[in-house]
Amino acid sequence: MAKSKTVLAFDFGTRQIGIAIGQTLTSTANPLTVFKAKDGIPDWKQIEQLLEEWQPDQVLVGLPLNMDSTESEFCARARKFGRRLHGMFGLQVSMVDERLSTFEAKQQEPTLRAGENRRGKKSYKEQPVDDLAAVIILQTWLSDPSCAQPI
Repeated sequence: MAKSKTVLAFDFGTRQIGIAIGQTLTSTANPLTVFKAKDGIPDWKQIEQLLEEWQPDQVLVGLPLNMDSTESEFCARARKFGRRLHGMFGLQVSMVDERLSTFEAKQQEPTLRAGENRRGKKSYKEQPVDDLAAVIILQTWLSDPSCAQPI
């Protein structure tokens, strides 16, 4: 029987980075947090604290491919973020196709946020869905680990 792995998934963005946590034993993923970023640069101290707390065996970063499967300009930035995670923290990092993950997260938000109080939070700015997009990225990988690409 294979050992259960803890997995963190990042939905990279220039203003916000959504993060989800999951594990392979039950193939579950849950929203964790959303970190602010400035032009795609997070507070690396926050990332370090998160990694120390969760000690993931695997890290995933969403790869925002175009609908025709070609790489968008934003893919290079997401890959750079993945390379930095690998280089700074020595983590195993893979890229996962995240086409439409934010759209899907907005559609599934009531289900994915079950049990959370959304009262008074109506806009994306007040309640971003980046952590939910990270859940979708992680669920994609959990259902088919072969979808991962090298950074």
